[in-house]
Amino acid sequence: MNKNRNSTRSKKLTFTESNNKCVMHGICVCYEHGNGNGNVLVKPRSPLYFSLFRSFLPHFSIIVSIPTLMANSGPCFSTQLIDGDGTFNISGIESFMKEVKLAECGLSYAVVSIMGPQSSGKSTLLNNLFGTNFREMDAFKGRSQTTKGIWMANCTGIEPCTLVMDLEGTDGRERGEDDTAFEKQSALFALAVSDIVLINMWCHDIGREQAANKPLLKTVFQVMMRLFSPRKTTLLFVIRDKTRTPLENLEPVLREDIQKIWDSVPKPQAHKDTPLSEFFNVEVVALSSYEEKEEQFKEQVASLRQRFHHSIAPGGLAGDRRGVVPASGFSFSSQHIWQVIKENKDLDLPAHKVMVATVRCEEIANEKYASFIANEEWCQLEEAVQSGPIPGFGKKLSSLLDTCLSEYDAEATYFDEGVRSAKQKQLQEKLFQLVQPAFQSALGHIRSGTLDKFKETFDKALSGGEGFSAAANNCIEFCMARFDEACTDVVIEQTNWDTSKAREKLQRDIDAHIATVRATKISELTSSYEAKLKEALSGPVEALLDGANSDTWPSIRSLLGRESKSAVSGFSAALAGFDMDEEARQKMISTLEDYARGLVEGKAREEAGRVLIRMKDRFTMLFSHDSDSMPRIWTGKEDIRAITKTARSASMKLLSVMAAIRLDGGDTDNIEKTLAVALMDSPGSGPNSKDMSITLVDPLASSSWEQVPSSRTMITPVQCKSLWRQFKTETEYSVSQAISAQEANKRNNNWLPPPWAIAALVILGFNEFMTLLRNPLYLGVIFVGYLLIKALWVQLDISGEFRHGALPGLISLSSKFIPTIMNLMKKLAEEGQNPVANNPQRNPSKNNYNAVTASQGVPSSASSNVTSLDNGTEYSSPLKVE
Repeated sequence: MNKNRNSTRSKKLTFTESNNKCVMHGICVCYEHGNGNGNVLVKPRSPLYFSLFRSFLPHFSIIVSIPTLMANSGPCFSTQLIDGDGTFNISGIESFMKEVKLAECGLSYAVVSIMGPQSSGKSTLLNNLFGTNFREMDAFKGRSQTTKGIWMANCTGIEPCTLVMDLEGTDGRERGEDDTAFEKQSALFALAVSDIVLINMWCHDIGREQAANKPLLKTVFQVMMRLFSPRKTTLLFVIRDKTRTPLENLEPVLREDIQKIWDSVPKPQAHKDTPLSEFFNVEVVALSSYEEKEEQFKEQVASLRQRFHHSIAPGGLAGDRRGVVPASGFSFSSQHIWQVIKENKDLDLPAHKVMVATVRCEEIANEKYASFIANEEWCQLEEAVQSGPIPGFGKKLSSLLDTCLSEYDAEATYFDEGVRSAKQKQLQEKLFQLVQPAFQSALGHIRSGTLDKFKETFDKALSGGEGFSAAANNCIEFCMARFDEACTDVVIEQTNWDTSKAREKLQRDIDAHIATVRATKISELTSSYEAKLKEALSGPVEALLDGANSDTWPSIRSLLGRESKSAVSGFSAALAGFDMDEEARQKMISTLEDYARGLVEGKAREEAGRVLIRMKDRFTMLFSHDSDSMPRIWTGKEDIRAITKTARSASMKLLSVMAAIRLDGGDTDNIEKTLAVALMDSPGSGPNSKDMSITLVDPLASSSWEQVPSSRTMITPVQCKSLWRQFKTETEYSVSQAISAQEANKRNNNWLPPPWAIAALVILGFNEFMTLLRNPLYLGVIFVGYLLIKALWVQLDISGEFRHGALPGLISLSSKFIPTIMNLMKKLAEEGQNPVANNPQRNPSKNNYNAVTASQGVPSSASSNVTSLDNGTEYSSPLKVE
């Protein structure tokens, strides 16, 4: 029993399997069977027992009395499809469909619904007619609402599978007079999903203008107008509590009332004149009173039940129905129809059918797609193809795809053909997208394997001495034939994929490999000849530029032409083996020649960047060395001005050679002459130099040379002027040093005063000279003074101290004068205390020598000067000087 319908309480049933009875509150009934879901089908022993049994179980969902002919039928399942608030029970209908296995029925199922006034015995009729377990009204508690919302159950013992919907009664006091929205919504829902609609009505209402069935029929016909293309529905009017009036007399009156209601209902323009029979099949049946003539009622119900067998067959109650939704889509279809009705929208049944087919076919397609993804054979195939080629790949994958698509066709066969085909195409495309990477991987393995085979075969052919072009053509023909043969094994039957793109890619890869090999070998050949040219040109060009003179550039041109000709000859012979066209060969030869020229130009520009260093080196070499390359000693006889001019002229010659590149012909430029005029003969030393500088134009005040293009210019005139100014600044020190050395040498070699000074001394010092002759003691004093002055001169290195200037010399001498005097006195005292040696004539010399060598306590400059004297000529002893 279903113990949960509109009740929170439950009672306990005790079953005794041994005696096949159900005992409750002391009442015994015959126990028939249970359905496994808590619904118990029982047959009371008598109507009295049945009434008493029902009165004791007001809160159980149903107590079903089934005729003996249904005792062996299958179980009945029920669920609330829509509750009283209009909420659709999605989980309930899904569970219901699984229980009754509705999805397996395809199009072979029927839907029956019943509508009518509240408490008119609708649930009782359905329970007796179809063996369902809908809750019935408890007559002992009064007449009230029993069914809330819409309930659904499956019929037992009727083929095909028949679903029954029990609708909430109309005209109930619980909802009130104004709350008719749910009545219309449920009526429209019943018309939209049902093949047969039972309209339950009382017999005494027939012929009345304000009978309870009139609003119901108006509701039915009004909501029918909201269906754009309604399905052909059978309206089975069930006349309850039939009186003595024959049915033949009641049926015309009922049909007349129905026609009047149909005519009075406003219709859209498209159905203005459409007859009732276009929308409905109207059937009428009468039943006796259930309470007063129960046995007769049951016999009539059993007779009516036979009409529902094979109801969808031609000639059946619903034999001409249209727009049937396949059973697997019934749940979604019902849910969507109710949603549209709740939103108060017009319900387009043909569009709804397409929509249901779309959703259901998409669900089936997604299920098959997911099943294909989870297929173990496919997973193994997909994993294996990533690592390498698989024999029979195309046949295996074609078989899997064919199985998946066949299963889809089998499940979606009852849905709209257009939708089914479209979804099948989408499924096919999704499957193709899924397997395409595996297909591409298989093709990729074949392509890479073929490419590797080509590389191996091509390398062997080249190593064997075969010509480059012939080897390439033979290997291409062999490998492409092998690729075409391997591709036939991976083709998928369901697809129209071809392997032309993979073949084209393989051809491109092979061509690229051939081009790479050709380019590599040609590059190696070119590099070898460029290396030879670099070795042959770099060193000689650098040497020629280092010794720049008038023959430098002619020698460079001769060297370049000779080496280029030799390299081009060998390079051209080597290129003949690559089967190149003449234009490409000449272009490569021209490139090699340009490389040789560029190498020379680059070396020349590199040397031009060091021109200042080269100029200074050349100046130093010529200025500081004589014609025999010996270091020059400035004795005072050399003409420093002439030597400087010669050295500067040579440096200027170097600058003129490095100023421009001269590889295109004779040395026709006047760069050397311009530099000579501007730099060597510049008016800067004469008395009229200031006036001449105003009137003359500087030839180096330009950024380019005459007759020399800028591409061949290495040093511009302005740069030459700047370099020459820097050169002169950095070499003037050497010239000044030479002049100073020459003047110092002259002073050192000329100790005598000028003749006029000597004459003045003789004239002015005659009296003093005569005094010295008259008194020889003065001579001794003068001699001693001379010795002291000489010793101080040597110790203090007076000439060396004044070499850096008068002021620095005076400062240095003032700091060393007193220490030197003290040191000399100390040495003289020590010499006086020493015993006289055996050779008295050498004692003075020896003492003086010791005094000189022992003078380590004096300042460093004096000490170093004494040491230098000791290592050279012995000037340490004044006696020896004498």
